[in-house]
Amino acid sequence: MGFFNKETSPAVYSKMINGILPNAEKELADSPFDTQLGLNMARDARKVIKGSLAIEDFHKIYSASLLKEFGTHYASGPDENTKEKTGPKWVMVIDLKKCVGCDTCTVSCKAENRTPPGISYNVVMEQLEGDFPNIKSLNLPRPCMQCDKPSCVQVCPTRATYKLKNGIVTIDNDRCIGCRYCIIACPYGARSFDFGESYEQEMVGYNDVTSPEYGTERGERKKGKTPIGTVRKCSFCYHRLERGEEPACVETCIGDARYFGDINDPNSVVAKLAASPRAFRLKEELGNKPSVIYLR
Repeated sequence: MGFFNKETSPAVYSKMINGILPNAEKELADSPFDTQLGLNMARDARKVIKGSLAIEDFHKIYSASLLKEFGTHYASGPDENTKEKTGPKWVMVIDLKKCVGCDTCTVSCKAENRTPPGISYNVVMEQLEGDFPNIKSLNLPRPCMQCDKPSCVQVCPTRATYKLKNGIVTIDNDRCIGCRYCIIACPYGARSFDFGESYEQEMVGYNDVTSPEYGTERGERKKGKTPIGTVRKCSFCYHRLERGEEPACVETCIGDARYFGDINDPNSVVAKLAASPRAFRLKEELGNKPSVIYLR
């Protein structure tokens, strides 16, 4: 019985995340933009996040290369969206002792956001720990971490990725050019490239389905259709938050393992849970300060 009550180290969960990270060289090899520039920027962006490289020096190092590579798409200067503002700061708390690995969050997220084949904003990783017969199953749900210090924002050459005042990291799909630098800069594997695949062969009326991000009709970048060739990610179901609803994954979790709310409110459930000794963040040593907090 002692083994099953033993607390799993956060390092074990971080290692599980590492298992789903994309191969950086392979990911960028399919992009029309400079692979080495993307690799270097991702490396140095993490230095900026950790505080070992000044952001001013980061821009000095890469401004000329970015202007040469991206031309008029390159957006330089400070990002006003990252400045601290008053208001709610949305966070999600996930109790790993309550997660049963049912994947309801994955399915409900996909249904809510109408994501194309191969793209899931919410995934649940599973791993067995211990040796038979003393084995326990570890389940690790992973939405976007909505980092306070997002490395994806740091590397985006067009400022398509930015942080809202409520803490949610979002993407302006009209500005995204699909360089994929953000995909390899994210240490949580929470971003996906949209290749334009659809469920056309499997679903009648697929073109009439409404996507919260793009509206109707997933097609080429024209006439208001989906800008295929861009990056997609979880946004805490921001469209639902605007209606006063919770993210779909929180609402449908059959184990009641997910909590959502304003951590700036000291009386909120999430603020109290975040102060629990059971609380931890994935890869805290990197300094990204995720807004998804786990309870072990």
